[in-house]
Amino acid sequence: MSVGMRLGAVLTAVFALAALISVVWVPHDTAVLTIADRTLGPSVAHPFGTDHFGRDMLSMLMAGARTSIAVALLAVGIGIVLGVPLGLAAAANRGGWLDEVIMRGNDLIFAFPSLVIAILITAVFGPSAVNAILAIGIFNIPVFARVARGGALPLWTLDYIMAARVAGKGPARISAEHILPNIANLLIVQATIQFSLGILAEAALSYVGLGAQPPTPSWGRMLADAQTMIHVAPQLAILPGVAIVLTVLGLNLLGDGLRDALDPRLRRVRG
Repeated sequence: MSVGMRLGAVLTAVFALAALISVVWVPHDTAVLTIADRTLGPSVAHPFGTDHFGRDMLSMLMAGARTSIAVALLAVGIGIVLGVPLGLAAAANRGGWLDEVIMRGNDLIFAFPSLVIAILITAVFGPSAVNAILAIGIFNIPVFARVARGGALPLWTLDYIMAARVAGKGPARISAEHILPNIANLLIVQATIQFSLGILAEAALSYVGLGAQPPTPSWGRMLADAQTMIHVAPQLAILPGVAIVLTVLGLNLLGDGLRDALDPRLRRVRG
């Protein structure tokens, strides 16, 4: 395991652990406002100080990690569950009408970034974390479809796939039993990348008011609230910004390490 991968795993584990702990416990209730304690500096009671509403910053960061990670994780799940079968189906029908329909549909979704999709969804249903999940998840579908299709296409020409077809296995069974296990490494690496991008997208959507709504803590919402306090209490913007940067950095380092560890061509080069 490389140094970068170790660092990425540690950073990812720290924020994932903070998010899990926040489900059952945070040092202070994030829904309680104590205006008299607003913008306090670090102390024993508040290690990272308090925000402009008197809420404990450590508790807000932990709860914000829960929101950001949950949104990104569910959005990646949508992309995998819907995108991978579509990509496998397109590869199995390469050059056919199904392949053409799926890939042109992917191009259509790619034409609209997740922020634009979020605006369209929230214009109809209103801003919320659920709608942010849908917006980011919809954008993830063509990403995983393309990765699955690109990884599956070369495999369909191999001898053991030909043998499976001669044995009477259909395209769906071949895709599930032979193709999918052999492209799992590609999907795992892509999932870590999309996970980090999902955290960034959730922060961006919350920053502009299209993601998680108050009183649900969110790193993006914390940044938006802190922009008017940047000269008075810069830590209100610095802390969630650093949390976003470290989480995304950790996931990217972990993804690069997984790519190097799982790619057989890279293993042969190192060997």
